[in-house]
Amino acid sequence: MSVLTLLLAGPLQAWGASARFTRRTTESAPTKSGVIGLLAAAAGIERDADDKLAPLAALRFGVRIDQPGTRIRDFHTAHHGDTGKSMPLSERFYLADAVFVAALEGDHHLLTALRAALRTPTYMPFLGRRSCPPSRPLDLTLHTSRSLLDALHREPWQASPWYRTHHRGHDEIELTVLHEADEHTQHAADTLRDQPVSFAAEHRRHVLRTQVASRVRVPNPQSARRLPRHDPFDALDEESA
Repeated sequence: MSVLTLLLAGPLQAWGASARFTRRTTESAPTKSGVIGLLAAAAGIERDADDKLAPLAALRFGVRIDQPGTRIRDFHTAHHGDTGKSMPLSERFYLADAVFVAALEGDHHLLTALRAALRTPTYMPFLGRRSCPPSRPLDLTLHTSRSLLDALHREPWQASPWYRTHHRGHDEIELTVLHEADEHTQHAADTLRDQPVSFAAEHRRHVLRTQVASRVRVPNPQSARRLPRHDPFDALDEESA
């Protein structure tokens, strides 16, 4: 087994597991359906190709919250593309300034192909909605002979520089990881309806998936102990020499 890690960072993200008419919410972290959809778009898999979607949906999924971001609300207006008629006013929620590391565990050859697709995508990948493009390259690492949790533990902290400055006093950062449950963690699992079965517009379908929350500690590159020593009087010593 191998693990492909992805960097999900952008000004706005939206990862909805449910939608009720004109109210479109977002989860606090990327959903499996959203990330699988991103990979399927990059690989050029059409929405009605359920047989090609199935191997991607079978990958084990997890996500690490490196920078939780801020939930914001937008009132959305739109017009019908053909008639020009105004559509109902909708309320849409987004995550602003969030950063996540997503991981998918499975067949090495499949993950290698998906990694290549991310570098030359057939369709533009986006972070949950088309209005949410990524701000940084999506591809991080293809880990071989590692478990999903081990890969999420080994990836360096990906938070934005401005966010890291608020944690300079800590040598390590504790981050939340949300991952699919196994036989040892089923008792502590929650459920989320984000396991994709079909993306076809006429019969889009998702089923329940179990998810467990855990914590990992990663080194903080902004730690005071790791910052280079700076003494402004060093410049005076060099001038006198």
